Amino acid sequence: MQRGELLDVNCPSREILKHMTSRWGVLVLIALAQGTHRFSELRRKVGGVSEKMLAQTLQWLEDDGLVVRTSFPVMPPHVEYRLSLLGEEVGEKVEALADWIEINMPRIMRARAARSPLVQEAGAL
Repeated sequence: MQRGELLDVNCPSREILKHMTSRWGVLVLIALAQGTHRFSELRRKVGGVSEKMLAQTLQWLEDDGLVVRTSFPVMPPHVEYRLSLLGEEVGEKVEALADWIEINMPRIMRARAARSPLVQEAGAL
């Protein structure tokens, strides 16, 4: 396979896209772009994620080759997560999208307000 075909319903690239662009996938990629983190550090950094969802998201991203999990043979167990080279590449793209959203929040919020039922009712009066 030379490249994926996202518009093809049977293409496995859709599953990878789902992992990367899920709310938690995006936030984990952004957090790990800032450096290596332990599980508990990531959970604090990515506010609102449950332990189960963080573990699942990290597993998906690891399976897709975007995250590297390193387990140290100590007690208590010490595990760290970091982006792979492939993860660093996609992390840059995801950070660019997140930056665009943050920069354009005022415009987006104005567009949302303009579509609000209250605003539309007021305009009809």
